[in-house]
Amino acid sequence: MCRNIRPLYNFEPPASEDEIRAAALQFVRKISGYNRPSQANEAAFFAAVDEIAAAASKLLNTLETNAPPKNREA
Repeated sequence: MCRNIRPLYNFEPPASEDEIRAAALQFVRKISGYNRPSQANEAAFFAAVDEIAAAASKLLNTLETNAPPKNREA
């Protein structure tokens, strides 16, 4: 769906909060159709980004794997 959103799980070093927020922003932009919301929609837009970033962070922190972490450089 969003080609600019990259996998963030199981990397060394782990995904930063900035990377998670950037992915959430891309997601909200995609589903809302707004690259930049109007003033009337700005609060709802950024509230959604915050909520999705929090949910994504929680997800990444609770996932488990036996696979070794992938190298970000590769």
